[in-house]
Amino acid sequence: MSLSLKNRKIKLLPIKKDLEENQDFLHHPLCQESLQMTIDFYKRIGFVPPWICYYAEMDGQLVGSAGIKGQPVNGRIEIAYGTMEPFRNQGIGTLICRILVELSLETDPSIAITARTLPENNFSSRVLQKNDFVLLGMVNDPEDGDVWEWQYSKL
Repeated sequence: MSLSLKNRKIKLLPIKKDLEENQDFLHHPLCQESLQMTIDFYKRIGFVPPWICYYAEMDGQLVGSAGIKGQPVNGRIEIAYGTMEPFRNQGIGTLICRILVELSLETDPSIAITARTLPENNFSSRVLQKNDFVLLGMVNDPEDGDVWEWQYSKL
């Protein structure tokens, strides 16, 4: 799955289930911490493509990460995304979010797509607003405490 940003393509590269299967990312300095965390996450929630995690690549460089936090539960999924430090404030996070939405809807058009952010107007909440998410309100996340929950609004 890929989309363009000013004629530059962003492509999602799947993070595979086991560390040994991720040789392309294993020694990449921007993946050191997140790769092991992703493998550990799979051990807790399962590995069911396309409801997995990805690195985002543009022009042959890793520019961010993307994730669908497990397979659908009650017709809902939660997405997460991020841009690596050297690539922030370039519209990449907004595009990564859009790619996750499109991938999810291509896989299951009836799915409800949610995301969570810190309870403040910040980069992440702006990314969601640009991608047609609406704020549902505050929820308590077992790992993150009180957060805002957003849902994609199919226009």
